[in-house]
Amino acid sequence: MKKILFLILIAINISSFSQEAKKEMRGVWVATVKNIDFPSNKLLSVEQQKQEFIDMLNKFQEIGINAIFFQVRPAADAFFPSEFEPWSEWLTGKQSKAPEPYYDPLKFMIEETHKRGMEFHAWINPFRAVATIEFADVADNHISNRKPEWFFTYYINKYFNPGIPEVRTYVKNIVVDIVKRYDIDGIHFDDYFYPYPKRGENGKMLEIDDANEFLVYNEGFSNIADWRRNNMNLFIEEISKAIKETKPEVVFGVAPSGIWKNKSQDPEGSNTRGLSHYYALYSDVLFWLKKGWIDYVAPQLYWPVGNKYADYETLVKWWSEHTYGRHLYIGHAVYNAKSDSENASWRNPNEIPNQIKIARANPNVQGDMFYKAKDIINNNLGIADKLKNNFYRTHVSTPDMPWLAEDDTTIVTNVDKEDEVNSFIPKNFNYVKLGNKIVISWEVAETENMNLEFKVYKYRNYDFKNTDNIDVLKITKENFIVIKRNRFKLFKKEYKIAVTSINKNKIESKESNIIKLKL
Repeated sequence: MKKILFLILIAINISSFSQEAKKEMRGVWVATVKNIDFPSNKLLSVEQQKQEFIDMLNKFQEIGINAIFFQVRPAADAFFPSEFEPWSEWLTGKQSKAPEPYYDPLKFMIEETHKRGMEFHAWINPFRAVATIEFADVADNHISNRKPEWFFTYYINKYFNPGIPEVRTYVKNIVVDIVKRYDIDGIHFDDYFYPYPKRGENGKMLEIDDANEFLVYNEGFSNIADWRRNNMNLFIEEISKAIKETKPEVVFGVAPSGIWKNKSQDPEGSNTRGLSHYYALYSDVLFWLKKGWIDYVAPQLYWPVGNKYADYETLVKWWSEHTYGRHLYIGHAVYNAKSDSENASWRNPNEIPNQIKIARANPNVQGDMFYKAKDIINNNLGIADKLKNNFYRTHVSTPDMPWLAEDDTTIVTNVDKEDEVNSFIPKNFNYVKLGNKIVISWEVAETENMNLEFKVYKYRNYDFKNTDNIDVLKITKENFIVIKRNRFKLFKKEYKIAVTSINKNKIESKESNIIKLKL
């Protein structure tokens, strides 16, 4: 039996909250390409890097953020030791140079993130190989030098050619390597698939140089645009299958640009007039949702409310009607919210808060994600204060994805589901007072069955008005108190509480014994 102890800090009574406390995604994108968010300088020492990351996490924890989406592979390079790709220049100052003294940044960051009860999602840019060719530091062992035939140059960047099957397999193998070796909570792709369209010096739209590959690998397609979209479909399906076969509990999601198609292009499209992810980046995100290949979609709705081309509220409603049973997280452009913005809407300190309210009012929205981390930390127009003191006043965990455990035969064999749930019920739940602190303890059996990799990594704590007819699936505003991986805050003087555990397959146990806690 494994004994678990933790401290609960007693908080002051708070009579009301701006919103009901419920499970919700509260994520932040942490960009590493060109040192946008982290590290702030590619010449920082290892100790400075570590402290900067810890300071950032502490700030996020204080605000109420419960997940970070960290860019671990910005341009066919790595923020971790990789057999496929060199160390990132934005980590150590020179591509392929390892940290000195040596450490594994990804392992360190995951551990620090999990210590604070937050999830860590590995954000990968799948097809960008060299960012800003003129200034990039590209090592001799970089894949673009080892396999130059895999790439095309577009505008100022170099990209993998997704039409080559070996390219898709190469990226998939990198994803599988990360999933196997690291205790991540998810794999995340942003909006970059085929490159965003750009105009050349002559004013004409630049062409993607993949005509030869289309002739070789066209798979019977006569239209190159349809072929490119099929390449993306094949890629997403392969990635999804590989992740679930490696670790079924690891979630997979995509953050596309905010418009799938405009209504003028397709009756099913949104009432907008902007760049279409389907046509411009050759990616059919709705098809991926329909197929169940991704667990969530996080469209980047980087327009203000009332924008005449792409109204934020219109797009929230549209995406909420096209999730096909998967989660929807709304991407917010905190970087636009500035007092010196040329756009009056973005100078309004209530623009982002109003967007959050609109998203929360929609029952098909499961949370928010913010870009970028630095602008949250810098408290652009007071956004960090508003999150901490209003929207995220009560800390919560991320929402459940019940479909991750729907097919029990792929996760558990020769074990009845009831036995599975009963195997990690917390037992001997109790507490003692130590001065102004309370120590809570419980025990959980560690399952040794080779087919059950139970690593209890999160706890929920429930407060009940009475001990009769307890249903852990029906938690209300009045009796919800929990909060983090290893601690929760108390806002009243007396509680009846129980604890449940959740394994890495997102299956929740039955509740423990119930104790009466008096403060």
